[in-house]
Amino acid sequence: MKVTQLLDVPPGSGPRDVAIGTFDGVHLGHREVIRGADTVLTFDPHPLAVIHPEATPKLISPLSVKRDLIASLGVGEMVVIPFDQGFSEQTAEEFVGDVLIDRLGATRVSVGENFRFGKGAQGTADFLRSYDEFETRVVPLVEVAGETVSSSHIRGLIAAGDVKLAAEFLGEPFLFEGEVVTGDRRGRTLGMPTANLVPDDAFVCPGHGVYAATAGGHPAAVNVGVRPTFDTGRGLLVEAHLIGFDGDLYGQQLRIAFLERMRGEKRFDSVDELVEQMQRDVVEAREIAERLLRFPAR
Repeated sequence: MKVTQLLDVPPGSGPRDVAIGTFDGVHLGHREVIRGADTVLTFDPHPLAVIHPEATPKLISPLSVKRDLIASLGVGEMVVIPFDQGFSEQTAEEFVGDVLIDRLGATRVSVGENFRFGKGAQGTADFLRSYDEFETRVVPLVEVAGETVSSSHIRGLIAAGDVKLAAEFLGEPFLFEGEVVTGDRRGRTLGMPTANLVPDDAFVCPGHGVYAATAGGHPAAVNVGVRPTFDTGRGLLVEAHLIGFDGDLYGQQLRIAFLERMRGEKRFDSVDELVEQMQRDVVEAREIAERLLRFPAR
């Protein structure tokens, strides 16, 4: 998939079938908006980070993950609008005329029914329908098991540790990405080496606990928390033990797909008890990965 910033798109280079949205998490509702489009038009950073910074939510996906999720849907092009104060002053009429018609040459525009755009959020789906230059497709909110699919609901599920239910709304497991940093190597001394990631406070992180996951193509047991058995004085850490992997990941970007929460974080009376539990966690994590993602059995 081609990724382009808006100003790098030559004016009149259409025709394009355009899906518009912030698309945080690329959940099932977003996927319905995107379905059939050849171009996705999105914003970075999140518009609220500019318009109302105090109201900016913790995001589900960084741009790199959003890009890959959109590409997996068969979209040919993602056009990114660098959202800044200047762009936030653009009226709905200017957005349609300058961006959709003149630059992108849109022949069809797809949005969710609650999509708003332009200064003061004056632009609506009905406003788009008033233009004859393109067809407007308005997608109703999507429901799963009687619940409306929304990024805010998914954020709450992830923060509460319910990554399994979050995946039902996302359409696939929640993806967490970060750089592997040097830890205190305690996991290696316990026979369970881990790749350690420090969560970025701008993004949602699963609640404290131990999870079955995949990472780097391997099933993984992942601890999210502050390691209560050891008085390290360290803040929140995501520690992934990649099952069957023995290598150096320091300084690399690692993407973790969270499958299911296995247990809460717990303080153990001894290191031996901790190691025994970690070994059980590894067995369970592998079984969950085999069941959900058909990893080959041992």
